[in-house]
This record gives sequence, structure tokens and C-alpha cells, in this order.
Amino acid sequence: MPFLFRKEIKKLVFWLLLAAGVGWLVDYPLVATLIMALFFLGYYLKQLYSLLYWQAHSQEEPPEASGVWGEVFDNLYTYQRHQQDHQQRLRHILDRIQDSSQALKDGVVMIDARGELEWWNYAAEDLLGLRSPSDKGSPITHLLREPKFVDYFERKSYQEPLIMPSPIVEGRTLEYQVTLFGENDRLLLVRDFTRMQRLERMRQDFIANVSHELRTPLTVLSGYLETFSDHADTLPPKWQRGLTLMRQQSTRMEHLVEDLLTLSRLETSDLEVSVDPLNIEALLESIRQDALALSGNEHHITLDVDRQLRVYGSEKELRSAFSNLVYNAVKYTGPGTEIQVRWYHDRAGAHLEVVDAGPGIDPKHLSRLTERFYRVDQGRASSTGGTGLGLAIVKHVMLRHQGRLSINSEVGQGSCFTCHLPITRIHLVAPGETFDDD
Repeated sequence: MPFLFRKEIKKLVFWLLLAAGVGWLVDYPLVATLIMALFFLGYYLKQLYSLLYWQAHSQEEPPEASGVWGEVFDNLYTYQRHQQDHQQRLRHILDRIQDSSQALKDGVVMIDARGELEWWNYAAEDLLGLRSPSDKGSPITHLLREPKFVDYFERKSYQEPLIMPSPIVEGRTLEYQVTLFGENDRLLLVRDFTRMQRLERMRQDFIANVSHELRTPLTVLSGYLETFSDHADTLPPKWQRGLTLMRQQSTRMEHLVEDLLTLSRLETSDLEVSVDPLNIEALLESIRQDALALSGNEHHITLDVDRQLRVYGSEKELRSAFSNLVYNAVKYTGPGTEIQVRWYHDRAGAHLEVVDAGPGIDPKHLSRLTERFYRVDQGRASSTGGTGLGLAIVKHVMLRHQGRLSINSEVGQGSCFTCHLPITRIHLVAPGETFDDD
């Protein structure tokens, strides 16, 4: 291409000089040069017009031309063919993606940055009642008007899915999961959650029923064991050891049943929020005294509490969550260990932080600590009487309060467990403000 361009320049210069020479012979060199320049200008304009006409009318073959213009036409033609092939491949890929999406049993809905419907598959029509093409371009919140969905969609916090009844079929439950992509575009995935909900309800009912059924025989056993323990001195030594083990295991079973019942209540009941904001300082002081009694005053438990900071929530549930963290710190750290409890707030919300100087936890276990019955060390958990449900209870309580639990720990460096509550639950006590619990 550069060679042809230089050749074209040389040809232009040659003809202009030739025209100037001929014009000099007839005493009109400038006129002859100008005529030749106009001729070349007309030639170039004609070629440019041919190029524009070819592109405007999408003709298959490029215009005939020689020299640099022929090279330009050939290069544009080659580029155009490559682009067409590329677009054809992309169109084929998009068609396959749409065909595969249409084959999914889960609903797929593409929503633009304005919240308007762009595309959806057949399953979305069945699950949500969308109609093509009349609903295209409509805001999703105009078609799904349930306040819970509108709040979930506009909050733009999609870490957890939304589960709610179907808008068109009674008795069907749907799970909604939104993913952000592009420039605030959203992909909505919808699936039928009815069967999973039934199985989950069966599991919850089974656990609750079994726990209730176990409570009565355990109470009877514990009562008789306590009675026998009052006369343990009259029993042979080998029976005394067996009696001690039976009391330990029955106590552990009672704790397990209580924790299972607590989890069952958290999963099946509605959150009861107190009318007045809770006095967390008094709550933590009560937990501190119970924890010191549990440790036999062998731990140093310090409180760093923002006295003005209170929250709206369930006192019973928050006591259960906060006490689990403090009691765990006592159980899994040695005598003489310092345990720090902090209650503070920032722009993100309110935070309860429990820091211990214990043995720490390997990072590979951190993601599974809130699973039911998961234990880092089976032997250590058995010796402390743990049920493996404490952190699961904490996690559920936080979720019910729109909060979360975070865990940071290093082996040999101790652990830090933090409950985060949203800023919407905070109440800062003003000077002179009083409540019934003060």
C-alpha cells in the first residue's frame, strides 16, 4: 500500500510537470497545470463517489479501479467480508445461547439499567406470567408489584436470594436471584422452590418433633440421676464413675435438644422486635457475669461499651447470639486468658466484637464454622460439652435482624467474632432520654 501511494504521487507530479512543460511551449504553463490538476481532482472525486455508492448500496463486488484506488477497494472488500463472517459467527453463538436458555426449566429474565424487560425465556413466562412481545420494555416492578420483591430489586444487594409465593399460581413458591452485570444491567433467575420448601418444612418439623419428644425422657433421666447422685457415696466406686458419666452425657443431650429447639423457633417463627430500643450495655454485663461463673472466674472478661448505642430487635434472640460467642470464648481458651467484648457503631451499623487470645482456627475451617454440627476438633468439642449448633444459632439470629456474622482467626493468634447489625436498627440515646429498662 505505501508503495502504491508513492507511485500515485509520482504519477501526479509527472503529469503536472508534463502539463506545465506543454503549457510553457504555448505560453500558458499555469493554465495547463491547473487543467491537469482539475482532471486528477475529478478522477479522484469519481473514485470516491464510486466508493461511497458501493458502501451505501451494499453491493457484493467492489467497483473496478486500478492503482491505489484498486488497492483501497480490495482492502475494504476483504475487511467487509471478514466483518460479515465475524458477525455471522456471533449471531450463531447468540442464537445457541438463546436456544439453550429457552431450554432451561428455570426462568431467565434480562433487565436493562432502567429496570425494563429486555428478554426472557419460556420458563419465565410460565413462572411469572410474562407475555411476549407486549411486556417487552415494561418495568419489572410494574409486573411484579409485591412490596418484598420491589424492595429486594431496588436495594441492589443480592447476596441472598428472595423466596416468596408465586404471583400467578397459588401454592407455588418461587426463588428469585438477581445478578448485576454490565452497566447496572441485571439478570433475574427464577426457579420453582415449592419442592425444596416442602422438604425444608419436613426437616424442620422432624427436628422440632424429635426434640420435643426427647425432652420428656431426658427430664425423667436427669431427675433420677440427680436423685441417685445424692446417694453416690453409698454406691460402689465403679458405679460412681458410671453415674458421673451418665449425668454429663444427659446434660449434654439436654443442651443439644435446647439448641435444636432454638434453631427450630428461629426458622419457623416471626421476629418479635421490642418497642423500645434494647439496652445492650445491661445485656452484655449480664452475659459477662454468667460467663465468669461458667469459667469459675478464671478468665478476664473486659467490656468496652458505647452506652449511647441501642438497637431495635429481639432481646431474647440477641442475648442467645451474643452469649454464644462469649461462652465459646470461655470454653475454647485456657484459664487466665483475656476476652475482650466491644460494642460500638460506625457508618455501616452497630457491631458486637468478641476477641480472645486462644489457640485460633485454621483458615480452611472458617467458611464452615456456622454449619450445623460442624466442629474444628471433635475431641475438644466433646470435652467442652459443645453441641456444634452455637454459631448456627448466631448466624440465624443475625439474618433475622438483617445482619451478619464475620469471623477472623489465625492459628496461635486468637480469634475475633463480630456481629454486624444494619444502621437502620440503631438508636443513639439523647441526653435526658429515658426508657423503662433504665
